[in-house]
Amino acid sequence: MNYLHRRLCSSAQWKQTVQRYALPWTLEKIALGREALEIGPGYGAATEVLQNKVEQLTCVESDHKLADSLLHKVNGNVAIRCEDATAMSLPDACFDSAICFTMLHHVGSTALQNRLFGEVARVLRPGGVFAGTDSLKSRSFGLIHLFDTLVLVDPETLPQRLTAAGFERVQVDVNPYAFRFRAWKPRPV
Repeated sequence: MNYLHRRLCSSAQWKQTVQRYALPWTLEKIALGREALEIGPGYGAATEVLQNKVEQLTCVESDHKLADSLLHKVNGNVAIRCEDATAMSLPDACFDSAICFTMLHHVGSTALQNRLFGEVARVLRPGGVFAGTDSLKSRSFGLIHLFDTLVLVDPETLPQRLTAAGFERVQVDVNPYAFRFRAWKPRPV
């Protein structure tokens, strides 16, 4: 992330926005289960809330400085793993849910985003939910990401991409600023 982006994402204002708006909207009517995976927690704005909603929360963060910083902010029921979410070392079918908040646009290409979706499907238990949110294209969003990774996710094509990764019952909702998605890993028949 560039300097401006780091400042924004580590600010009290951003934390309040995530906790007051993004989290409730994304998790509305979603059961996280006992064990959840948070992908790309960054500075931990969502992590603070999620750790109180599940028995065990595992966070996968690729930036070692952010992962180290998170270790000092979390309770005993949170495990921090510094690794790439497109190639996780986690075992198959070990989580009830997976969540990501405004981070998919940091994944370097559509192909890598698709690989991340496949990895999430692999580590979810049958019936598990993958839920998240990300921002829509705007001038200000583009400015924040100058000289930074910005691979926008098209909410119109996201259902097909998640279905191709192995999910079903994909839902995508859009507001003027962002979109949320929910997708479930099929249960065996």
